[in-house]
Amino acid sequence: MDIKELITKSAKEQREALIKKEVSAVELTEAVYEKIEETDSEIGAYNSLTKEFAIETAKKVDEKIRNSEDISPLSGIALALKDNINLKSYPTTASSKILENFISPYDATVTQKLKNNLIPIIGKANLDEFAMGSSNENSAFKIVRNPWNLNKVPGGSSGGSAAAVASGEATIALGSDTGGSIRLPASYCGLVGLKPTYGRVSRYGLIAFASSLDQIGPITRTVEDAAMLLNVISGPDEKDSTSLSQTPPDFTKDLKNDLKGVKIGYIKELCTEGLSPEVDKAVQKAISTYKSMGAEIVEISLPLIKYSIAVYYVIATAEASSNLARFDGVKYGYRTKNPENLYDMYVKTRAEGFGEEVKRRIMLGTYALSSGYYDAYYKKAQQLRRLIKQDFDKAFKLADVIISPTCPHTAFDIGSKVEDPLSMYLTDIATITANLAGIPAMNIPVGLDNSGMPIGLQLQADCLNECKLLNAAYKLEEALQFDYTKPSKTLVK
Repeated sequence: MDIKELITKSAKEQREALIKKEVSAVELTEAVYEKIEETDSEIGAYNSLTKEFAIETAKKVDEKIRNSEDISPLSGIALALKDNINLKSYPTTASSKILENFISPYDATVTQKLKNNLIPIIGKANLDEFAMGSSNENSAFKIVRNPWNLNKVPGGSSGGSAAAVASGEATIALGSDTGGSIRLPASYCGLVGLKPTYGRVSRYGLIAFASSLDQIGPITRTVEDAAMLLNVISGPDEKDSTSLSQTPPDFTKDLKNDLKGVKIGYIKELCTEGLSPEVDKAVQKAISTYKSMGAEIVEISLPLIKYSIAVYYVIATAEASSNLARFDGVKYGYRTKNPENLYDMYVKTRAEGFGEEVKRRIMLGTYALSSGYYDAYYKKAQQLRRLIKQDFDKAFKLADVIISPTCPHTAFDIGSKVEDPLSMYLTDIATITANLAGIPAMNIPVGLDNSGMPIGLQLQADCLNECKLLNAAYKLEEALQFDYTKPSKTLVK
């Protein structure tokens, strides 16, 4: 197989070629950098590249193969790392002017695990500033474009990670998901995106947006690749107090189980007003496919889901207001020039260093936490969050896995929602509930709309049930045979 075609294939296929010595890890890595040189000026997936580090990692993989030593399933496979996850001695900017020149002094836990598994980190992927956005138009550096159509958004905030994988500029990627920031770009870019159970993956070394919602997870071309990457990054971490103590299972073990007797729940509240007919048709086809495999389809109700947008944006902005208070120009990051006094330095540094969307969310969160409004907004939102989780607890007594559209529509045109933040926020309607409830959720591509853009289906399972989730996704992927290689071969302007 030609190496340019091989880098568009799954991680599993690339590993097989490595083991058979049909290609070397260095050749694979260099081919990915050639692809980046050809296409990233149009796509904007990366903020910075780490070529020397990636090539050195690939050389270690080749040495192990030459010596007939075992390598891990993803050794030598090119990975894009979202630029809010620390990589020691390299920039970590969160796509913000305020961290434009920041060099990370330590590795995130997930980054150290990537290193331990000899996975070449190709570069730091672009994102919405501080992971705040659904379209990747909020980066301080450049807009990311969707490889399926360069006039469309790739989704956010992990748009750079998704665009890199979809375009062939990486084979796998890590993103972070606070309200759908892995699943939404995966949906828009025709990929698999998985948000694990809260605490399944350490957040140590992830620049915090909303600490009770954030979770790192994989963006890949296939379900099996996602399971393999989850195997690498999951597990307890003493450096993260919210990390779960349970030893994770092998997430690839139960992928191929049949679905006879498995109960698939269908959320009626997410399949009504505002849903694109093409998305609805694709979801119905997925339901029919599950029925043909012996799964039982049950309708479930999540009556409080209508409050989820309001609940999410109160809690997320409140936590962002607190987390981003540290960026004040004192210890690190951008500092305004020639301030008149300390207060002037604080005000001007934050005014000049943060983008409009970040400022908007800080102001909303500060208001929700302020004296006289805390009980009315933040406390009430936390109470509703608990009730939403109880709705899910009831639903999972009826169903093993819950399905819904990932988004009511496919990728929209760049610039079409920038002036309407409320419309932009509504794109998260189906995804934010999983973060509020702390449950695992993932996107799987299930077809194309009339303009040739990918349609995503969301699957959700109860806490710590990623294996059920991955099994249901794998069997649907196997049945639908979605062609994820298209954009990496032909970029559409």
